[in-house]
Amino acid sequence: MVHVLSSRILLRPTDPERSRAFYGEQLGLAVYREFGTGPERGTVYFLGGGFLEVSGRSEAASPPAARLWLQVEDAAAAHDELRARGVAIVRPPVREPWGLIELWIEDPDGTPVVLVEVPADHPLRFRAGI
Repeated sequence: MVHVLSSRILLRPTDPERSRAFYGEQLGLAVYREFGTGPERGTVYFLGGGFLEVSGRSEAASPPAARLWLQVEDAAAAHDELRARGVAIVRPPVREPWGLIELWIEDPDGTPVVLVEVPADHPLRFRAGI
């Protein structure tokens, strides 16, 4: 078995400065570290127990094959805060049939970002077999 020590999601945006403004300023992710210089420098953000790295540049946005799933404490509060920061809301918070409350946005290149609230009574809050 492979023993994974850490992980991160890598994004190669079409406009790195615009993406850094989205993730750092509008979404409000804290910076873990930065590296390199110039407009294509790398910025690594905290994502709870993982990381999101925005670095390099892509010539064209690729179809979103991945989605970012970010757990938040309160989806309604996140919705209000993101709207106040000018983030376009794809879909406001909705309680899904599976019990999670999901708020949908997307980054400047169209990568879907799902902010998820796990209600207090949801099975994800409990460890099976204990």
